Amino acid sequence: MSDETLRELGRPDVGVLFVITGSSGTGKTTLLKKAFEVLPDVEFSVSATTRAPRRGEVDNVDYRFLDVGSFVALRDAGDLLEWAEVYGNYYGTPREPVENTLRQGRSILLEIDVQGARQIKKSHPDAVLVFVLPPSIEVIEQRLRGRSTDDEAVIARRVSEAMLQISACGEFDYLVVNGDLDEAHKVFQSVLISELCRTSRRESLVRSMVEKDA
Repeated sequence: MSDETLRELGRPDVGVLFVITGSSGTGKTTLLKKAFEVLPDVEFSVSATTRAPRRGEVDNVDYRFLDVGSFVALRDAGDLLEWAEVYGNYYGTPREPVENTLRQGRSILLEIDVQGARQIKKSHPDAVLVFVLPPSIEVIEQRLRGRSTDDEAVIARRVSEAMLQISACGEFDYLVVNGDLDEAHKVFQSVLISELCRTSRRESLVRSMVEKDA
């Protein structure tokens, strides 16, 4: 139903930049994958990174893999919407492909951390920020421990990082609690659809309807 609703409306005048954030273990990647399956004209932003590709990763599909010099050149030229250094590697969002996509009326789902979301909001105040939460703090710790084979020190660091991310959830426009995955899908997609249906994003459609009625 959501698919047909948006197809009937057509693309907005300018696409929506959705920024999706949540700590590890909240299931945000699963929510994103489902949204891509059911919503038309919504695309994934491929981030750039200086880390080496992992087995099975494809350049310009999973990441845009760059050497440090190329990444720094993009950053210094202002060609990244946001960037960060994580454990000795650079990560960032190339500006040109995102802004070209938005100008065509297609929307972007950008999965980044809190630091990146803050940078995006400064450069694109109309970006829509969505934070995916666990049902409780206890659950996030259980999920991180349950899926990890790392030692206690690494697990403790990841739990601490997750808590730091979650502490910033009040800065976001929408909160999606992922306790029951089916319900979280419905809420997440409802947020996306609501924003895509905003009158302010469809002035050309409004004008066409008014002119027909005149």
